[in-house]
Amino acid sequence: MKRSSITSVALGLALALCAMAAVPGCGKNSNPTSPPVTADITIEIVGNSGATSFSPNPRAVTVGQTVSWHNALGTTHTATADGGGFDTGNIAGGATSAPITMTTAGTFGYHCGIHPSMVGTLTVNP
Repeated sequence: MKRSSITSVALGLALALCAMAAVPGCGKNSNPTSPPVTADITIEIVGNSGATSFSPNPRAVTVGQTVSWHNALGTTHTATADGGGFDTGNIAGGATSAPITMTTAGTFGYHCGIHPSMVGTLTVNP
């Protein structure tokens, strides 16, 4: 092997080692995420069909319980209280909203903020 070929190979190896050293935590998750927080109750978003859009509907929970909505559809939806008491924000298809803690007893109508004809009822018992 010629001296210039050996030098080229050595230079190539040195560059490769430098590139590998410049990538911290290569092969490891250097930004771990927390496991998802699960709710006490999950309501499914199952269709864009009025009062049968959410399942179960109506749904009863107790003050202090947490509720999430899981979007079983491919279109983005929300679960938004009619009086503004809660709002999941957009829930992409296949995703689940963050849990919302129910703090006030009562019966609350809610709807999809994107598709207002999708409606549900949540009863929060003391």
